[in-house]
Amino acid sequence: MIGRLRGEIVYKQAPRLMVDVNGVGYELDAPMSTFYDLPEPGQPVTLFTHLAIRDDAHILYGFARDSERSMFRALLKVSGVGAKVALAILSGMSTDQFAQAIQTDDTAALVRLPGIGKKTAERLIVEMRDRLDKLDIVAPVASVNVSASQVVTPTANPANEAADALVALGYKPQEALRMVRSVNAEGLSSEAIIRAALKAAAN
Repeated sequence: MIGRLRGEIVYKQAPRLMVDVNGVGYELDAPMSTFYDLPEPGQPVTLFTHLAIRDDAHILYGFARDSERSMFRALLKVSGVGAKVALAILSGMSTDQFAQAIQTDDTAALVRLPGIGKKTAERLIVEMRDRLDKLDIVAPVASVNVSASQVVTPTANPANEAADALVALGYKPQEALRMVRSVNAEGLSSEAIIRAALKAAAN
């Protein structure tokens, strides 16, 4: 089991990134909560990881905080919630916000996330309430060297990258475009656009 990686960022395009560890490139999927804290390519990073083994692939997931990984693993145990939905939950709200939604039976907040219908929201509330007590949802941030720039590189197309990332997180293409267009994206990085779009969608 791969539990943690320490290396340099090779590239990052939400929700996927690559980390070079002593010459070996590890591809990972990560929630936006982790992407917001990632340094620029070429900079060192340490991530907590979860390895999912399927018949057709081995998929590695990366998290800036151990509390996020713990939440991800707990979500995978909920009937009807797979890795894609779990990433969407962690991308759309913090672990504290999710815990509050569970504890207050706030199905409305949950159904605003992609892939979450009313029945799934109700199931999450029932199955996650007891598990939250066992999760350290206020764990300290991992050594992730927070220095993500808000400045767009000349060759980047941050609006398109943001829309692609939202689609990868489970939003429909038209909905993702609408969310991106609702943000004043001028001068922002794709991560900043996604953050603003998800914040607006949660309100």
